[in-house]
Amino acid sequence: MKKILVTGGTTFVSKYAAEYFVNMGYEVYVLNRNTKSQVRGVKLIEVDRHNLNGILKNLSFDVVADITAYNEKDIIDFVKELGSYGQYIMISSSAVYPEYGVQPFLEESEKSANKFWGAYGTDKIEAENVLLEKVKDAYILRPPYLYGPMNNVYREAFVFDCALADRKFYLPNDGSMKLQFFHVKDLCGLMEVIIRNKPDEHIFNVGNIEAVSIKEWVTICYKSLGKTPIFVNVNETIEQRNYFSFYNYEYYLDVTRQSKIYPKTISLEDGIKDAAKWYLEHRTDVGKKPYFEYIDSNLVGR
Repeated sequence: MKKILVTGGTTFVSKYAAEYFVNMGYEVYVLNRNTKSQVRGVKLIEVDRHNLNGILKNLSFDVVADITAYNEKDIIDFVKELGSYGQYIMISSSAVYPEYGVQPFLEESEKSANKFWGAYGTDKIEAENVLLEKVKDAYILRPPYLYGPMNNVYREAFVFDCALADRKFYLPNDGSMKLQFFHVKDLCGLMEVIIRNKPDEHIFNVGNIEAVSIKEWVTICYKSLGKTPIFVNVNETIEQRNYFSFYNYEYYLDVTRQSKIYPKTISLEDGIKDAAKWYLEHRTDVGKKPYFEYIDSNLVGR
């Protein structure tokens, strides 16, 4: 039985990963402050990652899955306190690539500030850089938009709410802007392949090979609940983040490297069905944003 340490373990990706690896037969330790409910079957290390005080020094793990490293300090304070471990996998982000870069982004593409992601992206760059200084054989995964069960971010859940209320959907422009997604189960499945096979490449763009237009994405979300959307197009002079879940930013990752070791991913249709099923039972677990209020006050009847 492999021992894996998951940082976090109580929110979306880290929570899903903790449950996934428990179900796959791993001995799962989670490191968090115990302010939220824990996944059944994990072993809790109740501590702040910035104040470990030697708690990890005498522990050993086959794998460290660092899902809550967002900046340089997160890495520095954590890594210096680790005892013995085998592989180190960090979940980074596609936000490390600048919006002006040549697409599709390759793993070797320039990393720089992205005007849409701001400090989130530059902090991830610094976290990656210091990790590779301190753990030279670390694996780094850069996902696009993650989705699926346990997603507490108001993305697909917003569309589900529109569908459940039989609302018209206010669509940015003509709806042709494309998005790239990756189901959280695929992220965990890829991590398991890396754990098992120890590939030579250590930095991976991850995601579905195909991108999808926002109009197609909304239609798939409605369909998962047996609904068909009626669209109202909103012109580009109105800031779309006031009424829609994503920035007005289209980008695309080249995931050829991932596909060589993890070729089959969950279809968006099946993944959205999975997300919808979870959401119907966990509506209060998602942080809602006031999109409806903005739409009703500013767009309805225009």
